[in-house]
Amino acid sequence: MITRSPIPLQRQAPTPSPGAWQAQLSGAIRDPRELCRRLGLDKRWWPGAETGHALFEVRVPEAYLARIRPGDPHDPLLRQVLPLDEESRSIPGFVTDPLEEREHTPKRGLIHKYAGRVLLIASPACAINCRYCFRRHFPYDENAPSRAQWANTLDYLHADDSIREAILSGGDPLAASDRQLGWLVEQLEAIPHLKRLRIHTRLPVVIPDRIDEALLDWLGRTRLQKVVVLHINHPNEIDEAVIDACRRLRGAGVTLLNQSVLLAGVNDDVPTLAALSERLFEADVLPYYLHVLDPVEGAAHFEIDDAAARMLVDTLRRELPGFLMPTLVREIPGEASKTPL
Repeated sequence: MITRSPIPLQRQAPTPSPGAWQAQLSGAIRDPRELCRRLGLDKRWWPGAETGHALFEVRVPEAYLARIRPGDPHDPLLRQVLPLDEESRSIPGFVTDPLEEREHTPKRGLIHKYAGRVLLIASPACAINCRYCFRRHFPYDENAPSRAQWANTLDYLHADDSIREAILSGGDPLAASDRQLGWLVEQLEAIPHLKRLRIHTRLPVVIPDRIDEALLDWLGRTRLQKVVVLHINHPNEIDEAVIDACRRLRGAGVTLLNQSVLLAGVNDDVPTLAALSERLFEADVLPYYLHVLDPVEGAAHFEIDDAAARMLVDTLRRELPGFLMPTLVREIPGEASKTPL
């Protein structure tokens, strides 16, 4: 495994202009050949890229593309977004719904698996399509409520006073407009037993300009305690623009956590994981979970076996202080929480 040093920090990014993130979102690369051409990849990668794209489309924003090393098909950031022929292989145990979420969807756009919290599909869209995504086969067309349809889902939350936390997920919830998100958060605030708002997002990483004044306005006004869980797998994903976005979120009173997925060829070595934790802390983000791969169809080439994962984490623990150690976990359908390994 070749490890690479993180990209050096650049000077602080300017405050995003209104609407800049939407232009970047709509301008993301969606053609596998264009992705290969832009990065100077040999044409031998094109057929596999097109095969994988037919199963799960390419989507890579320019801000993320700029962090990928040109001409290197094994770049750890590229590996997360480049479709491969391996995605078409049928591997026993790898399925379309590895977490059995369809069994825990009592209302449109709502997943209720764990006590005290519910997950809301606030947007079916993502800014980037990660090839290992456990929801790459999720039926978003059945779980993207309109405002009128949200009423039924919100009634479910009103009726269950054991629910203390609402988690906005997707897709990526921050792919929705600030007007829509502000409205939804206002509805959640009106539920007296809700205490916390958690947002799971990759947008501050792949399009840092998403953290603009409009977002900070509705986020800063809510009475709910705010937690944003980012998804960063490699230290090279964190440039100065990402750090600046994280600092803006912290300035709005947000607690920042990160969850990663252990991925073969991306971050399956101790130096990379240690550098990731250190870089996260520079951005005021605490490591939270390190997930082993969910066995989703099309992603088996990223798998690391449990024994190797445990060895990595045991060694990592000798390199880092405890507060920078993510918890190695697996999500097992039907269990009451994530399962530590």
